[in-house]
Amino acid sequence: MEINWDLGPEEVGNNADPSQETKNLLGGFKVYKRRWFILSVVCMLNCSNAVIWLSFAPVANLTARYLGASLDQVNWLSLVYMVVAVPFCFVTTWMLDTLGLRISLILGSWLNMVGSGLRFLSILSSLPQSVRYFPLLMGGQTLCALAQTLIIFSPTKLAALWFPQHQRATANTIASMSNPIGLLLANIFSPIIVGQDMNIPLMLGIYAIPAVVACILATLGIRESVPPSPPSASAESSNSEPFLQGIKLLLMNRAYMILLLCMGSGIAVFTCFSTVLDQILCVKGYSDEFAGICGALFILFGVVGAAFLGFYVDRSKKFIEATKIGMSLCALACIGFAVVSQLRDQKAAVAVLCSLFGFFGFSLYPVAMELSVESSYPVGEASSSGLLFISGQIQSIVYMVILQMLTKPIADSPFSTCGTGESQGLSWRVPVLVMAGLWSVGTCCFVLFFHTEYRRLRAEADAIITTETEPGRSQSTREA
Repeated sequence: MEINWDLGPEEVGNNADPSQETKNLLGGFKVYKRRWFILSVVCMLNCSNAVIWLSFAPVANLTARYLGASLDQVNWLSLVYMVVAVPFCFVTTWMLDTLGLRISLILGSWLNMVGSGLRFLSILSSLPQSVRYFPLLMGGQTLCALAQTLIIFSPTKLAALWFPQHQRATANTIASMSNPIGLLLANIFSPIIVGQDMNIPLMLGIYAIPAVVACILATLGIRESVPPSPPSASAESSNSEPFLQGIKLLLMNRAYMILLLCMGSGIAVFTCFSTVLDQILCVKGYSDEFAGICGALFILFGVVGAAFLGFYVDRSKKFIEATKIGMSLCALACIGFAVVSQLRDQKAAVAVLCSLFGFFGFSLYPVAMELSVESSYPVGEASSSGLLFISGQIQSIVYMVILQMLTKPIADSPFSTCGTGESQGLSWRVPVLVMAGLWSVGTCCFVLFFHTEYRRLRAEADAIITTETEPGRSQSTREA
């Protein structure tokens, strides 16, 4: 029986060294080494865009002082990403599923590079006063926000089109987790670069370099949207449904709608947790530095958890079981944090619970994206994962409004380290319990009501069986 190995665009026979390339378990399909290059470009784009997104948040006070702007204006430099995402996600999902991966990634890389360039130009003294600083800076940030909607949906599409089924979840995990890594880098390096000397121009210049490099690599290195020969049976029929028809099928798919609402709620809780973590902890006397450490542990352990879970589901294909167990454990960590965060002098417990919350929660995102494709196949991958992301963004806005409305002023807060202003005397006891309750309700609904078959895996298995029964083809293919 002939077994195909990938050493580039050509098939290699039985005498090839298996260590040179991962074996394609679906005989008769080919994989190409350049898929790893495209994956690395997507990771660089995702990481660079995330760094740009959160570059001002860790140094908000210094940024406001340097630009002569208010803190609310500086906060909008990050919030613009969320505002832009909701309306433009529909356009970018259509582009990915209709125009293809190459055009979308190149356009996203150019928007990211031009946006980062405008950010740097905004601090040049030679520009007219009317466009300097904040107006031009916000314009560049908005272009980068548009780029995010093109970049952040690409991992699922890339994994489906370029990787065999035993590598799809791993590829999706690697590309998806590059975004939180970028957020982590921004939290670490922005305060170091800016320091007390308000080196905002230096920070903008440094953060523009990866955007330029990623744009060059994407423009010159990504030559096609799909490989010459598909890596799996499902890749042959990707995007078989027109965009609008695919959206209609998604909205009529009961399993997908449960995933959309429950996982969107989970994304919203994570967004709220990241946004208000410092405000929750400072009221109880925890320092900003400790809150920063907890935020870093939250992301770091999340990336580690995603790596383990992505590897596991690639081998086991137990997407549903992994998601249900992960959500349940994450709910327990969230409940634990809601209780312990209201106690003083519990640094070790708070840090451990933040780590566990990230470990179980972040790992769910790439698996849920793969599960959205499995439950909705043959709808385009960008459409199914894109709607899931939109659901998370919309629910994030709603949850943030609700949680802020539930805060109550504290008459006396002698241990608060929140600084001056209204936030010094705000109690987050009720909001943090509501946040844990929202995650728990979403988890219970998902565990009880979500059931689906793996449509993409079944279609691939059926295609292999059909091919093996065709005369003259039984020796050229191998059943998975």
